[in-house]
Amino acid sequence: MGFRWIGLKPFAKPALLVIGLTGGALALRLLPFGDILKSHAHSHADARDIGLFVGLGALACAVGMPRQIVAFAAGYAWGVTIGASMALVAQVIGCAADLFWARWIARDFVQARLRGRALRLDRLLTTSPFISALTLRLMPVGNNLLLNLLAGVSAVPARGFLLGSAAGFIPQTVIFALLGSGSRIARATQIEIGVALFVVSTLIGVVLLLRGRRNRDELAVTMRSTG
Repeated sequence: MGFRWIGLKPFAKPALLVIGLTGGALALRLLPFGDILKSHAHSHADARDIGLFVGLGALACAVGMPRQIVAFAAGYAWGVTIGASMALVAQVIGCAADLFWARWIARDFVQARLRGRALRLDRLLTTSPFISALTLRLMPVGNNLLLNLLAGVSAVPARGFLLGSAAGFIPQTVIFALLGSGSRIARATQIEIGVALFVVSTLIGVVLLLRGRRNRDELAVTMRSTG
């Protein structure tokens, strides 16, 4: 009953993202410039590097690039700990930029195009902003940009939404930073752990969704168009 209304098709895209990023990173090792990349990767990140990456990463997330790519790139370049931390900051900044742009600057523009979805999401998020945002972010499916914009034109408190989003970003940020780091050094165990954690995080998101059966219709509609 529970899993049928969620469906398995939406999970194909994130699974392919894992395979594509890991395969691409491993392929870089076979290219002529692979040694150059390796010599720069995992080098010490100074303030300029951190600021540049966080700024570009935030911009990328704000315009709709999958946040997993930002985490993977950071992990590839600086390892799991530093990479995941930098990617998480970039993701939260990008999320906040979208939310406040939609709320303060482009409310009429966004509402005119997303009115029906905004009403459904408003009912979902305003009940429990932190938990709802956390649940939606744990799911590796959907459109993060669209969710940010919808939250911006809803009545959801920005603080609860951003905190819930940040908490929900953590598992996949760490997982994709782990995959990026493991791909750079071709460490099979690290890649396997990353894939296993990806599956676990997906299952956790599904369980959280199934627990909210009272809102299951709203969640089903929302998850098909947001993430």
